[in-house]
Amino acid sequence: MFSIPGKQAVSISEKAAAQIAKLMASGGHQGLRIGVKKGGCAGMEYTMDYVAEQDPNDEVVEQDGARVLIAPMAQMFLFGTEIDYETSLLESGFKFRNPNVTEACGCGESIKFAEM
Repeated sequence: MFSIPGKQAVSISEKAAAQIAKLMASGGHQGLRIGVKKGGCAGMEYTMDYVAEQDPNDEVVEQDGARVLIAPMAQMFLFGTEIDYETSLLESGFKFRNPNVTEACGCGESIKFAEM
């Protein structure tokens, strides 16, 4: 929907691709769908769900055995995002580096986009 020929909608780091592929294999899932929804202190939150089958309107990004599906309503908000997976002493999880975000809360879970 919001794609540029020859450019993927999102990029996936090697660590994130490895983690997504591992999660897909362990649960027999077809991919990981990412999206956004209203919520959180900044107004929007990322969503991540395993999927058993692809929606024909999903934007699909595949890399190193990982399949990320971008929900149709989230494509314009996520275009250009880098998905990474970070591990620290206190936590492990996916991190989104999204150039479309104008504000984020301190915990990084809630985001705000420019008014469209």
